[in-house]
Amino acid sequence: MKKIYSILLILIVATGCQNAQEHKSPEKGSVVEIGSAMMEGTNAMTPIIAGEVSNQAIWLEYIKAHNEKNLDKIAEINAEDWEGYTADGSVVKGNNAHIEVLDNWFKSADPKWEVKWMVANAAKNKDGLLEQWLTTGNDYTDVDTDGNEIFEHNVHDVLFVDGKIKKINVYKRAKAQESAEFSY
Repeated sequence: MKKIYSILLILIVATGCQNAQEHKSPEKGSVVEIGSAMMEGTNAMTPIIAGEVSNQAIWLEYIKAHNEKNLDKIAEINAEDWEGYTADGSVVKGNNAHIEVLDNWFKSADPKWEVKWMVANAAKNKDGLLEQWLTTGNDYTDVDTDGNEIFEHNVHDVLFVDGKIKKINVYKRAKAQESAEFSY
């Protein structure tokens, strides 16, 4: 009889633990909070949730178009009110202005990007509308006018609106050099 009670007790405990674990798992289709951000125009942290992973395919197509210097394809993917903010503080606004900058750059350089990772995320903006972002890690290479290789790690925060790229914020880090003096 003791054995039956012991087995019964073990089954009850095991079932209870299993149900508790199932309760903690998010249900399919539910919103999963993955972080927080202070969105532009707000003064409080806003939850970041998992975003539209379908934007990854658009980003890959966009990078391919840049690597192939396909200005028509880039213009097609850009929103008309496209904005770009680079790591050095420069700003370009408008699809036409972006294409003009790229056209001039591509005539004298051969930049290439390789996508290393992507994270789709979303958060509500100051108006309460859900913005779809894709944060990407990309290796950038080129050759300067003296023939020296350029290598940077880039992070692009990309805002998508209706399947178009509306805004890109670019952050960069130089290639790691263990012998270099450490500085902020």
